[in-house]
Amino acid sequence: MTTTTALVLNQLNGPFSFETVKLDTLRPDEALVEIHASGICHTDLACADGTLPAFAPAVLGHEGAGIVLRLGSQVENVAVGDKVLLSFSHCRDCRPCKAGHPANCHLFKSLNFGGKRPDGSSVMHKQDDKGGHPFFSRFFGQSSFSRHAVVSMSSLVKVPSDTDLALFAPLGCGLQTGAGAVLNTLDVQAGSSVAVFGAGSVGMSAIMAAKMRRAGVIIAIDLQQSRLDLASQLGATHTVLGNAPDILAQIRQLAPPNGVDYAVDCTGVPAVIETMIEALGSRGHAASVGAPTPGKKTGVDIFAHVVHGRRYSGCCEGDSIIPYLMEEYSKGNYPVDKLVTFYDFGDFQQAIDDTKRGTALKAVLVWKE
Repeated sequence: MTTTTALVLNQLNGPFSFETVKLDTLRPDEALVEIHASGICHTDLACADGTLPAFAPAVLGHEGAGIVLRLGSQVENVAVGDKVLLSFSHCRDCRPCKAGHPANCHLFKSLNFGGKRPDGSSVMHKQDDKGGHPFFSRFFGQSSFSRHAVVSMSSLVKVPSDTDLALFAPLGCGLQTGAGAVLNTLDVQAGSSVAVFGAGSVGMSAIMAAKMRRAGVIIAIDLQQSRLDLASQLGATHTVLGNAPDILAQIRQLAPPNGVDYAVDCTGVPAVIETMIEALGSRGHAASVGAPTPGKKTGVDIFAHVVHGRRYSGCCEGDSIIPYLMEEYSKGNYPVDKLVTFYDFGDFQQAIDDTKRGTALKAVLVWKE
């Protein structure tokens, strides 16, 4: 077994702490990765406080980046020494996976939010005061809030040897989700109008993707003026404060005659989702990427939905576009560097606090020698 240091959440809504854990022996479809950086996603924080389905004790983290140290016998897509970005886990065998939509894997919830491997075994453990072995998880196939991680083969994305791992770590979840909602789920067309509700890192990624698609009108909606100012720098043609009483009127004025062609919600707030759907024009298409607590519902004016031919879709992980976004960054079209703030892993609490306050759009934890 490999002994390593990990950021452990011992109980839901409790503090994180650095602890020594042992990693189990690799299974054939796993790799041992030395983690160099891991982004903090709101999903990590929502699971930590119990808002999303979660378990404890656990090692979270699902935007990891590092170097492959060892391989299981079935791993063929990477080699020892390769740089990799880590994303979500999927079975690779169900219909969505085989159809090129692994983010809609039939086993997505159990593979990414479950506490153990598919065979029921555990990946991490430590001795407790009574000599027992509390088990820790393989969150999203990686649990990358750790110096070393046992990673599912399906979570590995090989990247070039000169890749800045800390810069691109957030592509593993949040950033690819925002961009993928625009590029894949909505398939935004040139000259069209787009509204993005919530200008955090996911929303900013969606805005940059809309600019990449040459959308004619890109509207950013957020409660913080500072975020709206940055959104304007990254591609938004117009901005609207989220607490304005006439949001719909403003949007329809910017996208006449009756609303936008496309919209993305990155908040997961039911009331905001209702507003997003109402902001759609004829044959408009909206997508949700923000996820509230399971069981939350939103309302739809069915008559308006039918008459205007609107569509409303769910979008999970953006349908996997990491290599494409890296290419667009190299061309100057996807300035992810405008979004990230780097923190030493030892300063994890500051990074978490800054993320919750919104002062850091995308915090990235880095292991420094």
